[in-house]
Amino acid sequence: MRGESERQATMMLGLTPDGFVPKDHPLRRSKPLADSALRRISPLFDEIYADSGRPSIPPEHLLKASLLMAFFTFRSERQFCEQLRYNLLFKWFPDLSVEDEAFHPTTFTKNCERLMETDAAPVLLQEARHRRFLSPDRFTVDGTQLDA
Repeated sequence: MRGESERQATMMLGLTPDGFVPKDHPLRRSKPLADSALRRISPLFDEIYADSGRPSIPPEHLLKASLLMAFFTFRSERQFCEQLRYNLLFKWFPDLSVEDEAFHPTTFTKNCERLMETDAAPVLLQEARHRRFLSPDRFTVDGTQLDA
């Protein structure tokens, strides 16, 4: 006898995104390094944000999401945010839960401006250089030379 598909409107999970990421996935090696670098610059984040008002999205989440966009060469924040809605790997790396909403693409624009105006970006780049995450290679995009 043929079984029928039963629709399930809601689902309760006792799992975290970590349970869905393979143990040998390359990002598992990168995540502790990113976490360590962000812990070092955490005091700078405290200086950027006010003590009162509505809580923001943690800058650590946004910076890790930016790393994912670079690692996976997303063409736009909008494309990344679409993937963030349903890709558990992309929820795991920036420490989001399964239930967390994806960022709105404009979130990056507004918050990146704030982060770039501080000492956080140079410190993060210095950490990346120290750990040899940056390549001395150069490449061009639209005729503009960029450091890789």
